Amino acid sequence: MSHAFADRHIGLDTDARQLMLDALGYPDLASMMDAAVPTAIRQSSPLRTLPEPASEAEVLAELRAIADHNTVRRSLIGQGYYGTFTPAVIQRNVFENPSWYTAYTPYQPEISQGRLEALLNFQTMVADLTRLHTANASMLDEATAVVEGMLLARRVSKSASNLFLVDSDLFAQTRAVLDGRAEALGLDLEYLPLAETDRADLPEAFGVFVQYPAASGRVWDPSAVIARVKEHGGLAVVAADLLALTLLTPPGEHGADVAVGTTQRFGVPMGFGGPHAGYLAVREGLERQLPGRLVGVSKDADGKPAYRLTLQTREQHIRRDKATSNICTAQVLLAVMASMYGVYHGPDGLRRIAERVHDQASTLAALLRGADYAVAHEAFFDTLEISAPGRARELVAAARERDLLLWQVDDDTIRLSVDETTEAVLPDVVSVFGLESDWAMVFDSAIPSSLRRASAYMEHPVFHAHRSETAMMRYLKRLADRDYALDRGMIPLGSCTMKLNAATEMAAVSWPEFNGLHPFAPLDDVQGSLVMIGMLEDWLAELTGYDAVSLQPNAGSQGELAGLLAIRGYHRSRGDDHRTVCLIPSSAHGTNAASAVLAGMRVVVVATTGSGDVDLDDLRAKLAEHGDELAALMITYPSTHGVYEHDVKDVTAAVHEAGGQVYVDGANLNALLGYARFGDLGGDVSHLNLHKTFCIPHGGGGPGVGPVAAKAHLAAFLPGHPLAQMEAHPPFDMRTGSVGTVVHRGAPVSAAPYGSASILPISWAYARLMGAEGLTEATATAVLAANYIALRLREHYPVLYAGENGLVAHECILDLRPLRETTGVTVDDVAKRLIDYGFHAPTMSFPVAGTLMVEPTESEDLAELERFIQAMIAIRHEADAVAAGEWPASDNPLVNAPHTAESVIVGEWEHPYSRELASYPATLAGSTVDGGFGATRADKYWPPVRRVDQAYGDRNVACSCPPVEAFA
Repeated sequence: MSHAFADRHIGLDTDARQLMLDALGYPDLASMMDAAVPTAIRQSSPLRTLPEPASEAEVLAELRAIADHNTVRRSLIGQGYYGTFTPAVIQRNVFENPSWYTAYTPYQPEISQGRLEALLNFQTMVADLTRLHTANASMLDEATAVVEGMLLARRVSKSASNLFLVDSDLFAQTRAVLDGRAEALGLDLEYLPLAETDRADLPEAFGVFVQYPAASGRVWDPSAVIARVKEHGGLAVVAADLLALTLLTPPGEHGADVAVGTTQRFGVPMGFGGPHAGYLAVREGLERQLPGRLVGVSKDADGKPAYRLTLQTREQHIRRDKATSNICTAQVLLAVMASMYGVYHGPDGLRRIAERVHDQASTLAALLRGADYAVAHEAFFDTLEISAPGRARELVAAARERDLLLWQVDDDTIRLSVDETTEAVLPDVVSVFGLESDWAMVFDSAIPSSLRRASAYMEHPVFHAHRSETAMMRYLKRLADRDYALDRGMIPLGSCTMKLNAATEMAAVSWPEFNGLHPFAPLDDVQGSLVMIGMLEDWLAELTGYDAVSLQPNAGSQGELAGLLAIRGYHRSRGDDHRTVCLIPSSAHGTNAASAVLAGMRVVVVATTGSGDVDLDDLRAKLAEHGDELAALMITYPSTHGVYEHDVKDVTAAVHEAGGQVYVDGANLNALLGYARFGDLGGDVSHLNLHKTFCIPHGGGGPGVGPVAAKAHLAAFLPGHPLAQMEAHPPFDMRTGSVGTVVHRGAPVSAAPYGSASILPISWAYARLMGAEGLTEATATAVLAANYIALRLREHYPVLYAGENGLVAHECILDLRPLRETTGVTVDDVAKRLIDYGFHAPTMSFPVAGTLMVEPTESEDLAELERFIQAMIAIRHEADAVAAGEWPASDNPLVNAPHTAESVIVGEWEHPYSRELASYPATLAGSTVDGGFGATRADKYWPPVRRVDQAYGDRNVACSCPPVEAFA
């Protein structure tokens, strides 16, 4: 092996690998990869920019040196990002706890009850604070949540108008994202100073957006504006600061239909822009229009309350080009942190924090006015806009000398925002303006009584029961124990790459030099992060065969959108506005079609062959039909079916000949890295999933990073940002320290210039630890593991697709449809029975209904692979027993799975199989799983609920915390 860290990351040692290779009939890894990966796509040139792999100690030392080039000052910039104290009990027990950060999206609700409860707390907190009926389980950030609110208004509004009214007193980053997204969809925006506009002068519009409090700090009553827009059939979207809502009249009481925003200041570090959990809440009647994920309350097989994802879960896969949003993920880990901040402080604690913040702002306003500074608004919460004619730059510079950051609006105006961390520096703030620092706090509120909140919030017992750290620690532990995460066992999900998130890779995420930076901090303060970002962009560009990379997209879906917008921008720059057709194979990820529609394109589906490849004849027919209108083809490589397609270069050449661009979806990069590059296959642009191939943890369904990489002719159309510290992007020359001049001028797709910047050290560390040789070895080992599982299970479950030589890529699809036909056992039954064996199920029914897609990754050892194989074989034997009549089709271990401890202990046992078989199947199935592979009875995972009734949950939508009596 290449070096020490690769030995830690890759689960298979030399002996295990040789055993598996012998079973497959190959003498070594190189021979197997030669047989698996088509010769035509293999990269020939060595990787140059990645340095030789470093040890864990060396990598941490390098990261520390990079971090030392960042300067963390006390930020009073505000503008959507605020200082906050992360309670240590939350930092240690959630943020830094693999039980929380290595979990997968809760599509299997029976083993996700802890996370789902935490998200239900989040939804309840947001709905209560905004006084709207239903909140979702988080959005990617505030700016994109505003866009989703606008799109929701367009869908629902009965107005014939194409106009969306926007308060001009909004955050600059929100305006930039809104402009780009509206332009792609042909929506008209009109910016107005709504607080100063007569309601009679408002034009008819399908919706209106209000920032509350405004970017300038102003607090005002938008009720009249909202009422006027609604008279014409429009909807009102309000971006509200949740901490301010503990004191201010909430949006729902102003008549808002939708509230959006961020929960960043609820205990989540600024992190140079992210990741943070955005939010979106709607009035009653709009629940079924909500984008993103929604947690609901259903019941299990015993009729007891159980949580699950509800309504439009994975809408993109179901509705594809009819999807109303391409958001298929959330910011679960960050939403959990924010919800637990609410649980820990409770409504009274949040109000006290808000009052203290407001007192700081009131004090500063009184002192500044006393010194003849003009403060813009009489009513405010935490932000002051201060007039200083000709002196703004001087005052900002004076503040920096005191390690304070203020926001310069123009030469005559500055803004400052206080937060729960700034009280200690108020004397320094005062001295910046030439005032004496000997002062006392002013307690005269600047919130008018007419805008003071009178309604209660967060009355559920969960927000009152965990005040002590002991209680909070135990609550977090109890929830974590109800989940199944990677720290418990393999999560063999196809297309999702649930691999090791090494502790060394994770370490720097908690360092204040990375997580304490404001995203709009001055250039000189963020040199370390920019250097690290530049290096990572450069490495990713070479690893994928592209010329430019943007790390801004904060989810894979946003990376898709950014890539398609780049293609759109390129065509339009050449006068090819008519090129709007996007060809997408029928097997593609559902987000592909949804992203294409949101980029203003029209989707045309291309057929796939029986082997899962793009049907070249159908592709040529579609190119002939739509050639003049062709914008792009989106393909996934290796294919969504887990196969290396041999004709991929023929496919890309045909598209280029027709004048189109090729988008290669990077979801399956873990099967390619080091062996082939998207750019060499004919790709013009790709998104990558850093939360898959490059080890950023899934966090229970977020955070993710979905950078977009492109060839030089598309580089200028990658996402830019009006507030980015620098326009230039790599190439970055490590030898000279010089940065190239690639400039991205496309519309931003995320609120922050560099997206979820604080988690990028994870991927930087992974690449630095592995080096080119280690990354290549990881790819081969992942392919080996998938092919070994396919080989071992083929006689029990048909493997649906394979390439030449009968090999798959990094994942295999097990066809369970014959099992259902012969035994009546469904893919759901197998998935739930796997829980009894101590496993998370593979991906169910994607890309083919009635199948399981298995991806073991390179991180699992042979013992865990064998444990899974033996479990699947044992389940096959159980299904055969049902077919043979040993157990009734309606009462057997499979249809009753999973089995809780209570279900096998309490009451009479009336099933035709034993309690022991229900509980400990691995020890009774005639396999060597028990003892030989570490799955002893003492290791038993007990699911907290029995099988959840999915249909009941969709019929009876309940998306806030149920009363305690429900669990009696």
